Amino acid sequence: MVNRKTFLSKLITGAVLGLALATSAQAQDKPPIKIIIGFPPGGAADSIARIMAEKLRDKLGQQVIVDSRPGVGGRLAAQAVKAAAPTSGTYMIAPNAVFVFQHLTFSVKELGYDMNADFTSVAQLSAYPMAMVVNAETGVKDAKSYIAWAKANADRRTFGTAGAGGDTHFNGLQLGKIAGVDLQVVPYRGNGPLVVDLLGGQIKTGVMVAGDAIQHVRAGKLNFVGVFAPKRSALVPDVPTMVEQGFDTGGGNGWMGLWGPANLPKAELERMQTAIKSVLEMPDVKEMLLTKLLQVAEFRNGAEVDKQLKYELDHWGPIIKASGFKPSI
Repeated sequence: MVNRKTFLSKLITGAVLGLALATSAQAQDKPPIKIIIGFPPGGAADSIARIMAEKLRDKLGQQVIVDSRPGVGGRLAAQAVKAAAPTSGTYMIAPNAVFVFQHLTFSVKELGYDMNADFTSVAQLSAYPMAMVVNAETGVKDAKSYIAWAKANADRRTFGTAGAGGDTHFNGLQLGKIAGVDLQVVPYRGNGPLVVDLLGGQIKTGVMVAGDAIQHVRAGKLNFVGVFAPKRSALVPDVPTMVEQGFDTGGGNGWMGLWGPANLPKAELERMQTAIKSVLEMPDVKEMLLTKLLQVAEFRNGAEVDKQLKYELDHWGPIIKASGFKPSI
């Protein structure tokens, strides 16, 4: 005669095993989540996408793959997400500049998409401060001394940026306008060449992602002037904001977000947001973002992302228009 406890134990064990196998099979049956990246492999967007993909696989119970489609400042990736079906599991990770500054400097026809109609904001993933840095030989160590130095050196009233038409470009122009100094932008092909010229003294000032300057500041080659954000960043907590120093450009941090196609089903949107929030709360993810990517894990849901985008569009739109800036395709 079969022992009742043994029978129940085997029955429960079998049920649990069957449920696990069914769940595993169901996960395998689900189509993979695809995260498209519009920038070269190894860059910030690509790196954070791979971190998120690895962690989201367990949270979502399905495969997550990263699809690199670099080109024209992320526009190829955005066009691919626009063309995807809302139920296809297709997403894009990109910096806010793709949805703010490109929207403000290119027409919908030139972009091939309308950021207001063709996407669903899912979540913000991280934030990273933009900063003004100077060659240490200038002796400049804060915004007040920088403005005094710029006024005394009319031939040095230039600042470098990693390209034209982005937040570093217009934060620099706004600083000059507020301080009464005619600062002129010198666009570079990325922060790498800009840093080389900053270290060599060919240009004395740069406005850039703070993380790209940290090692050179620690080495005593460059100095931080300030960060363009309402509050200090955990990445460089000792660097004061421009707001603290009396020069509020209205700018903020750069940030990475995740977007899906328009009309993303509500249940899928909420599922992705819950999973992403959980991943960003993991200590190892926070550590990787801070120490390896020089970004701060910072979650916002889709509604909060839309609110932030509206602020940035409303703030920078008139400034860009007044500047007369015209991008090249």
